[in-house]
Amino acid sequence: MSKNSLKLIVNPNADLGRAWRWASDLRPVVEEFGGADWSGTVYPTHATELTLQAVGAGYEAIIAAGGDGTVHEVINGLMQVPVESRPRLGIVPLGSGNDFSSAIGIDPRPTYALRQFFTGKPRRVDVAQISDNLGRCEYIDNTIGIGFDATVTIRSRNVPIVRGFFVYLIAVLQTIFFNHDAVRMHVSTEQESWDDEMLMLTLCNGGREGGGFAVAPQARPDDSWLHYAGVRRVSRPMMLRLIPEVMKGTHGRFRQVRMGQFRRMELEAERPLIIHTDGEIFAGFGMDVRRLTVQIHPSAIEVVC
Repeated sequence: MSKNSLKLIVNPNADLGRAWRWASDLRPVVEEFGGADWSGTVYPTHATELTLQAVGAGYEAIIAAGGDGTVHEVINGLMQVPVESRPRLGIVPLGSGNDFSSAIGIDPRPTYALRQFFTGKPRRVDVAQISDNLGRCEYIDNTIGIGFDATVTIRSRNVPIVRGFFVYLIAVLQTIFFNHDAVRMHVSTEQESWDDEMLMLTLCNGGREGGGFAVAPQARPDDSWLHYAGVRRVSRPMMLRLIPEVMKGTHGRFRQVRMGQFRRMELEAERPLIIHTDGEIFAGFGMDVRRLTVQIHPSAIEVVC
């Protein structure tokens, strides 16, 4: 692939600012395979803007070098382009979780993942879309977390010293003790409809989030389905009991857990919701998001892995 056909978008601040150290290791691999044009992100949503600029400039492929948030932003740029004009996507995992890259079989070692792009084969993967009552719309490659795990995401931003999976584990324990709050919601899909008080509801294109929590182990990013896993109102001790089960992906055997699959879901809650999309805050504290529509776009992106 020639240099002017490949754009590499790097987020140097991924993994709490540690990602920049990998940039010098990536460059020899890029040059070995013909080179690329590089761009770095400097503010939120910058990767989306850089992606649209790359599409306009005629690049055939875009590599997202960063965490799940960087991939999320690049995909939100690609999904604004007609499907026949979308460049291929590559991923170099430089984040703390790297859940989507794991779901599609990308090597967790950055230089190996980059080589995988140049030597691998393309496959088409699904993308989800979320819309809310405020008129906003985003695209998601991995998970949408409503309630508990969205609060975990917010808390994980303030966990010092540790990194990777342990960041999320500490944030999980903090959320159990300080934000244990269920919300009554009405959920309807093309297959079912139900009302319940939900402590957590996670909608999954990929099977895991938080660097290793197997929330929906049956989810596959290329099966044209979204899966969900929800925890009804439970006590704090019961939530502590469920955490190791979620880590192993065995929580579905508990009656307090609800799981299923869908292609389109509509949700309405009695109170404002806390929501993350691929680890990015979609609705935080103080926002009035109560209604959501989520749907699948099958085979929307071609990714090399």
